Amino acid sequence: MKLQNVICFFLFFGIFSCKNNSDYSTSTTLGQSTSQPKLVIGVVVDQMRFDYLNRFKNKYTSNGFLRLIGQGYSCNNHHYNFIPTYTGPGHASIFTGATPSVHGIIGNSWYDKVTSSTVYCTTDKAYTPVGAAAKYGQVSPHNMKVTTLADQNRLFTQMKGKTVGVSIKDRGAVFPSGHTANGAYWFEGLNEGKWMTSSYYMDTLPQWVQNFNAPSKIASYLKTWNTLYDINLYNESGPDASNYEKGFAGKATAEFPYDLNALKELNGGYDIIKNTPFGNTMITDFAMAAVDGENLGADNFTDFLTVSYSSTDYIGHDFGVNSVELQDAYLRLDLELERLLNYLDVKVGAGNYTLFLTSDHGAADVPSFLTDIHMPSGYVPKNSFASLFLSLKKKYGVSDLVKKISNNQVFLNQERIAALKINLEDVQKFVVNQIIGYPHIKKAYTATTMQTHYFKDGMEKMLQNGYHQKLSGDVLYTLESGVISYGPKGTTHGSGYNYDTHVPLLFYGNGIQPGKTYDRTSVTDIAPTISALLGIAFPSGATGSVIEKVIY
Repeated sequence: MKLQNVICFFLFFGIFSCKNNSDYSTSTTLGQSTSQPKLVIGVVVDQMRFDYLNRFKNKYTSNGFLRLIGQGYSCNNHHYNFIPTYTGPGHASIFTGATPSVHGIIGNSWYDKVTSSTVYCTTDKAYTPVGAAAKYGQVSPHNMKVTTLADQNRLFTQMKGKTVGVSIKDRGAVFPSGHTANGAYWFEGLNEGKWMTSSYYMDTLPQWVQNFNAPSKIASYLKTWNTLYDINLYNESGPDASNYEKGFAGKATAEFPYDLNALKELNGGYDIIKNTPFGNTMITDFAMAAVDGENLGADNFTDFLTVSYSSTDYIGHDFGVNSVELQDAYLRLDLELERLLNYLDVKVGAGNYTLFLTSDHGAADVPSFLTDIHMPSGYVPKNSFASLFLSLKKKYGVSDLVKKISNNQVFLNQERIAALKINLEDVQKFVVNQIIGYPHIKKAYTATTMQTHYFKDGMEKMLQNGYHQKLSGDVLYTLESGVISYGPKGTTHGSGYNYDTHVPLLFYGNGIQPGKTYDRTSVTDIAPTISALLGIAFPSGATGSVIEKVIY
């Protein structure tokens, strides 16, 4: 009996020991493969369509975009899942993992139904400009009603992990860096030429920002913009001389070269830097100065750096997606990415950081160009909604039932409708039935429909994801493919068509499994994926899914 007890003891001990050894081995392996990055860099390339990765591929170096693709993970069927596709909503959605219906940034600007005025997405009059006397420097993230990736990281690290946001545009710095950022910085051009912030973050600029603002430093970006390579090699784009491009005031044609010093005074002073690739060079320089100045990635608490390259958007708007100027901007941006990656390898350490790159929206081809080659396109006539007011007056006997038409939405005078004892939904339906017959209107829906119906997919779902019950209008409409509300030269964005929704998504660095997928992913999937990588809570409003193939 004793011998049996001894045998059972050793059998039990052996099994227990093996189990513990197995668990220990597994946990050690997991610990090695999931070590925390010291720095997470979220890069947004403003107005970058997915096809630019392939269209300019043969001209890129091997160390910029192609390094991220070759050594990282590429989501090749990545889309925005809401309308409108603008800068403010795009940046907010990337970093919150939510759509405008949740985070509340429904446009770059929108009509405020309470104050009957137009509000800009970052405006907050409780704060003042810091570092420059900018007219629109009263800024905070308060209109974004949920947390971001960086906010959750700050909470997870007991506020020890830092966050810094960098962009030429305030909305490109403020929304990505979140509510708890240590600093968000953007560029004020005009006659100042300074990087600035808001008193929401601090009372005075850090010394490293003041040093960057030295007049000689900013003036160094005012130079002659010529093509990076022989212009005859830019055969992925249309001719340099084109009637589809705006160009710069003071220059008769939109053709290389562009002497920025000579054109400065007629083009917004230092603002001209924004409209050239040198704006992106300045962003890279400032981002690296931020890493140095704030000691990002220098300790064991994960820091966040958000970098939004804005100049590609300005150039796209002015010159269009088929221009030599746009191609040159991307070839130069490729070199900026190479420079940033090489810097991070040395400063933070190769393997010590995680970077993702995406875009806030794409852009349409210039409709006048599409028209010339017999493709569906057009422009919304300036007075296309004039007959709506006449129809409403004929139907209801009054002329003040519409307050505003903004962001492809019709805002009705609900107070007036209530006073007349008219059913609001009936007026909404009447407007829908009127405008659906107008030139270039594709679809129209009432706010009541958005609130009472669930759409699974299609443009209807995208409209619903962009609809905010408190902020949005009474009628929402979309335009036909290739149609924009813009001038005859240059282009814009905002639709739910693939040219506006299909953007790159590249992951690279610590914790990223190299590979690619053509499975459809959405902008709302980015924040959950990085949250899972870091092991932190998802942003409070996140609705997306983890892209499991991306992370170890």
